Formats: sequence, structure tokens, C-alpha cells
Amino acid sequence: MPIAPRRARRGDTPPPRTGSSETEVLRGFLDHLRHSVSAKVEDAPDPEARTAGVPSGTNLLGLLNHLTHVERSTFLGDRVTDWQATFHAAPADSVAEVVARYRSAVAQANEVLDGCTDLAAPVPRPRPYSPAPSVRWALTHMIEETGRHAGHADILRELIDGATGR
Repeated sequence: MPIAPRRARRGDTPPPRTGSSETEVLRGFLDHLRHSVSAKVEDAPDPEARTAGVPSGTNLLGLLNHLTHVERSTFLGDRVTDWQATFHAAPADSVAEVVARYRSAVAQANEVLDGCTDLAAPVPRPRPYSPAPSVRWALTHMIEETGRHAGHADILRELIDGATGR
């Protein structure tokens, strides 16, 4: 895929300055990554946002669609039976719709997290078929998952139109 002319470089946002508690640090870093990954996708041109940028088939919309499912599974208890399928947005989905669904899932996850005062307690979610992880584990997992895919999104976005930065 040829690289389009370089767009204006987006400012690189440093890691967040958070409070000193473990909860504030974990949530601050997760929110920073969530914002970074959605910003990479929100103004990406379509159909390039859904076009695979690498041989594995990975694309921007698929990454954000996947992260939406991970947020909903981890914090809201949604069951996912085919994780590979989550890496593909529906053909009719626009960039704006995928970004809006992700941001909605994040807002709902944050509502759950707002009620969590003990990082060692399980995430309070309805999931009778499996035990919920601790809030600490869930936050750490989401930081790892979102950070990993934010890195993928950085590369894919640069391949699409040269946009760089967070």
C-alpha cells in the first residue's frame, strides 16, 4: 500500500499525570490509551480504515471493533464466542459508527469502574458461567490490550495517510 502525502503531525501527548493512588494511575493510563486509539480511527478515511494494511488482515476499524468487544466482555460481562470475528467491522459500519460504539462501551465500562473501590474485588458484572477477574487484573489487562492495539493503529494510520502522533 503506497503511503499518501504526509499529513500534519498530530501532537504527541505524554503519559497522563494522575493522582497517587493505584486506582487513579491505572484508570488514568487506560483512559489515555482509550483516547489515543479512538483518535487514530475517528477521522480515518473510509474505505482505507477497513482495508488491511498488513498480510494478517488487520485494519483500523477491525482493531477498534475488537477493543469494543474486549471492553464489553471485561467490564460488562458480555460473552464472546468468536474472538477472531471481532477483528472485522460489519461492511455497513461507518468509521463514525464504530468509534461511537467504542466510546459508548468505554463510558459504560467507566460507570462500572466508578463503583469499584477495592481493586482486589471481582468486577461486578453478570456472568454466571465464569468468575469475574479482580478489578486490578481487569484494568491491567485492558491497559495491555489497548496499548498493544494502539501501537498497531499507529502503524496502520501512518500507512494510510502519514498521520503520526497521539
